[in-house]
Amino acid sequence: MIEKITGPVFEYLAEDERLIQVARKVGLPLGGTFFVGGQRTEETIDTVRTFNEDGRAVTVDCLGEFIESERDAAAIADECIKVIHRISEEGLNAQVSLKLTSVGLRLDPRIAVTQMTRILETAEQFGMRVTVNMEEEAVCETIIQVFEQLRQRFANVGIALQANLYRTRFDLERLQSTVRVVKGAYTGPEDIYIERKETVDATYLQLVKHNLLQGCYTQVATHDEDMIQEIIRFVHQQGIGFDQFEFQMLQGMRPNRQKELVDEGYRVVIYVPHGVDWYTYLMKRLAERPANIVFTAISILRL
Repeated sequence: MIEKITGPVFEYLAEDERLIQVARKVGLPLGGTFFVGGQRTEETIDTVRTFNEDGRAVTVDCLGEFIESERDAAAIADECIKVIHRISEEGLNAQVSLKLTSVGLRLDPRIAVTQMTRILETAEQFGMRVTVNMEEEAVCETIIQVFEQLRQRFANVGIALQANLYRTRFDLERLQSTVRVVKGAYTGPEDIYIERKETVDATYLQLVKHNLLQGCYTQVATHDEDMIQEIIRFVHQQGIGFDQFEFQMLQGMRPNRQKELVDEGYRVVIYVPHGVDWYTYLMKRLAERPANIVFTAISILRL
């Protein structure tokens, strides 16, 4: 019920041009700093440095929500490249990720390929991984095709796949790649998206386990303690090395558990959003999963 009431409200707020412009001028409010690395590059680099100090690695997610021209796409790529250089200059334990739509996928896939090539060439110089985020099912196949094209040249590129899509088990087998497995925030037709939480959870574990058994590096992106415990049990049972996977969590979510996993010897990577579109990012995350309102409040109290 809460999704039907609050989801559309947050979607509206996410696209409200006046609020977007105010957010860009004012910068991050107190609550935003818990969940977003920074609006400016140096703010985000400071956030990365703080996480690194207690053993947590980072993936800086370069946000780009409003792409209307090739110039816009190039500007997002420029910012991502700037972040890569700053990470390298500081010697930080970090990588980057981004949506292909933020570098022009909806304008023309060839634009996305051009901009991603620039990003990947820079990251390759510093031995840095770049992850392509997954998006709604309507662009899923195009994203995978662009990823396959990029992977022919670059070994440092990975991709996110969503457990709540029926097609994902076939995509995982098709790609045989470094994969970030997520439950998936998007929803849609029931013949495309898996709706039952129990089925999504079971599919999530199947995807992670299969990718690990195939010998592919796996990014286990979840805050679900049951999922975490099952993956820990599985890797110990199968004798899978800690260098074959990592746990990923959103900035601001379960910070104490993040630190516990580091202390237990696991690689933990924090997903740190970066850029002027932080406000739209936050509103969309709440629109996709209104239950995160409660989760967010609890997370703040645990800091």
